[in-house]
Formats: sequence, structure tokens, C-alpha cells
Amino acid sequence: MDTETRYNQALDYLYSFVDYSLKKASELARAEFNLGRMAALLEKLGNPHRAYPVIHVTGTKGKGSVCALCASALQAGGYKTGLYTSPHLLDYAERIQVDGQPIPHGALADLVDEIKPAVAGVPKLTTFEITTALAFLYFARQGCTAAVIEVGLGGRLDATNVVRPKVAVITSISYDHMAVLGETLTLIAGEKAGIIKENCPVVSAPQTPEALKVLEKAAAERSAPLTLVGREVVITPLMRSLALQTFQVTSASIPMLTLTIPLLGSHQIDNAATAFAALEASGLGLSYSAIQKGFYRVKWPARFEVARQEPPVIFDSAHNRDSFARLRQTLDDHFPTRPLYLIFGVSEDKMLLDMIEEIRPRLTKIIATRADHPRALDAEKIVEMARQARVESEAATPVEAALARALELAGETGIVLSAGSLFVTAEVLRAWKKYKQNEVL
Repeated sequence: MDTETRYNQALDYLYSFVDYSLKKASELARAEFNLGRMAALLEKLGNPHRAYPVIHVTGTKGKGSVCALCASALQAGGYKTGLYTSPHLLDYAERIQVDGQPIPHGALADLVDEIKPAVAGVPKLTTFEITTALAFLYFARQGCTAAVIEVGLGGRLDATNVVRPKVAVITSISYDHMAVLGETLTLIAGEKAGIIKENCPVVSAPQTPEALKVLEKAAAERSAPLTLVGREVVITPLMRSLALQTFQVTSASIPMLTLTIPLLGSHQIDNAATAFAALEASGLGLSYSAIQKGFYRVKWPARFEVARQEPPVIFDSAHNRDSFARLRQTLDDHFPTRPLYLIFGVSEDKMLLDMIEEIRPRLTKIIATRADHPRALDAEKIVEMARQARVESEAATPVEAALARALELAGETGIVLSAGSLFVTAEVLRAWKKYKQNEVL
């Protein structure tokens, strides 16, 4: 049997279990999350998650960027580095990477075949739990000397929370997944704080006072020393362009360090400073030059990714009010006056009007669309909500048609921006690649 057939069969097997990423909010709220299943499965696999030091990252926004930055710096410093993130953008294998390379399709298929007997012995496992175990096992088999692990949802009861990390990292906390995590920032922060372990260093990105109060209390209760970006780590922005931005950090251990990242937006400076503080607190002994080199080389697509500068085509993954506020600020920084045509699609549980309200001052028109995803909201419903917000909009499906329409409307002067749920931007990315190929032909 050829590799791709085996890989697709492995994915079919993984998706045959409960996959909460494909469930509606009402079903997600009834989910039975607990760490007992995960502990039992890992025990059967020889507890591979204990074979290497871990940086564990949670938060509402920015956790993927912080993970990518940490992993890139560790790799630059000579560590064989595992990186586990979710969801994927274009290929499931992206979730499990070693030194920046996704797990080969054949290797994933082999590991799935290997763990099937162990999985059969643990009832009610989910797709995410099994995938997490696969990542832990792959990193151990590859001889990883460090791993960066992103929480899937929340923190306290997330499948990844079986690790005993070198440092627990909490990125910006805002409103998302409220059906599961709670309706207030206090409740959401409490779930995120669940990754803080006894005597384990904690690093936090800048937080609202409400969220910070929860994190400080949890850290104090667990005797976990807390480093807060903006307090113990001070940031000074220096310059920005459409290619990169440069800033300085100051901490107790270094009076001034200049860092350059190819990720755009002031929020990415917060993320980079958080990653810097996490690497310092981890005790993994990275040199400052390795951090500088790793940050400069980092790749993390679909985060204000400028695919074409003139006229601009931009891919982003903003999908809540807070991230749309940051997206608007980044647009104002780089394209303060140009008309904006937003290709927009979201899952049905998102706070749609909040997102539209945040970006409304910059909008010329929304091109509402629907991705091929069970949680995706109908394009017509997005148009209806846009009208309530007094924003001009139209529906275009499938996603490929939405891209074509946005490019037509934007012409030579406007910006085409894709944002909303990541699965929408993934489909726009695919459509863009096809468009560019046809342009060459």
C-alpha cells in the first residue's frame, strides 16, 4: 500500500474518535474532559512525555506564535526540538514537528498502527488525546532534547496537562470558548492557570487586571515564581516594516537585548517578549545569540502574513474581539488609509458582531463565505449580522469564489484580507496558491 493511502487511513482512524474541534458549542459544553484517560494511555506507551524537558504554553491568543518562537530559538541553540500545536493550517502532520519539519506521512501512519492496541485498552479516548500521545511518542523516538507543547483548549483539563514542564507560559487571555471555559475572564483565567505546577516557573504575557489577579493567586498558592511581561520584562519598540520588526527587551538578567522578528503587529512583540522570558525561565541555558537567531528565522503562517505587497493580500487568523482589535491596529500601522475588503468566515459559536464592530472603522466591504467545515456559519447569516452592524457585505461561496470576488473589488488600490476561523483562511490560502499558479500559466 502506498504511503499516502496509509496516511489517509491513519487520519480516518484518528477522526473515528470523538473530535471536539468539529463539534458545535452545545456538544462541546457537555464534553467529559479529564486527564485519567491520557495518563492511562501514556502509561501503556511508556510515558514518552517524560523523556525530554517541556515548555508548556496556554492562553487565548498568541500561544501558537509563542510556541513557534520558543521552538525556533531552541533549534538555533542546538536542541533537537519537538513542537506540538493545533489546529493545523493545511496538513494534519503540521501539528507534530521536529526541528521545523512536520512528521512524515509514513511515520505518522506507522505510529498510529503501533498504538492501536494501547488505544483499544482505554475507553472514550478522543482524537486530540490520541494525537497528543502520538506527538509525545514521536518526540521521544526522534531523540528530542526539548519540546514545546501548546494546550489545545483551556489548560486545567487539557490532554497536554500531563506534562511536568520547565516553565508554564500563559499568553494573552480574552473571551473565547465560553461554553466550556466560562463566561468571565476570571473563570477563563482559572482554566488557563490550571497548567501552573508546584514550584514551576510561570511566565505571563501582559494581562487585564481581572485575569492577572487569578494568575497571581494561582502562582502564589503553588509557590510558582511568576514573571510578567511589561513588569519584570520591559519592551521598547524600535522599528517596523512589512518584512519585520525590531525591539529591545530589558530584564533582571540582561540590561538590553535587541530582537528582530518577521511576525507583524505590536501584539507579536508582546508574544516575542513572552517567549524570551519563557526561554530564560526554563533553565535550558540558551545563549542570547541563539534566541536572536531563532526569533529572526521563525516561521508562523497566516498571522498577518503579507502574501503580496502590491496590491496587498494578507492572511490572518483573528477569530475573537481581542484579536480583531489587534488586527485593526496592525492594519492602521501599515496601511492606514487603503480600502479594506475582508474575506470573512467563522464557526457558529464565535461572537460575530463583536468582531465586526472591532474591524468596522476600517471596512469597505465584507465578502462573507463558508468553509467546508461542520462548525462553519452560513455566509448568509454573516451578511445578516453585518447589515445589523451597518457594514456593507455580500455572500460568496465556495471560498475560492470569495477570493476571486475580493480581488475583483479591491483592484489595484484596496487590501484583500482573510480573517475569521483558521479553517477559512486555510481554504483561502489554497485558493490563492491556485490563483498564483494560473497567473503564471
